[in-house]
Amino acid sequence: MENENRKSALILDSALPVFARYGFQKTTMADIARATGISRASLYLAFNSKEELFRAGSARAHERTMSEVEAALGRTGNVVDRIAAAISAFQEGLIAPFSKSDNAKELFDTNLKLAKDITIAARSKLLDLLANVLAAAQAQGEIDLKALEVSPADLAALIAAAMDGIKHSFSADGRSDDALRLLMRVLSVALKPEEKNADGTTG
Repeated sequence: MENENRKSALILDSALPVFARYGFQKTTMADIARATGISRASLYLAFNSKEELFRAGSARAHERTMSEVEAALGRTGNVVDRIAAAISAFQEGLIAPFSKSDNAKELFDTNLKLAKDITIAARSKLLDLLANVLAAAQAQGEIDLKALEVSPADLAALIAAAMDGIKHSFSADGRSDDALRLLMRVLSVALKPEEKNADGTTG
């Protein structure tokens, strides 16, 4: 079983740059077998089809990425910095591998077609994780959501929507990191609690 898992991991790792180079439609199982250094027969013993292989790759990428996101949010330190690290992990694991490919749109569309349930589950988990860490920071007085009149869940959804915008608007020209840093600066300012004077008033 361990050897089979290693073989599957090798195939999926080898398939990723092939899909990025040729796109899903033009990639063949022979291309993937060649990139992996195995025969087509051996490849078909591991995966019955290109579709099954792509879905397995998506599942693996989402599982690994969400573990990294959860770890980033679970660290100690400033909540906005932890959210930034989590978003970076999400983008690096699920967006970056295809974002600079000429076939990016086709590959993202293929993922939604073949692994929509996996993608939706990961996004739902991301929203829950963000909402939980924001709620905890609010309870500890690190941030002030009341001033914005927003719930942790709604702010988490807004952050995720901003991530989508960054993916579509900035990834192609390499400015996604700059856009992410700007988003985090905006959050830092918007969520900063008002300082209280000695008499308990704010200002």
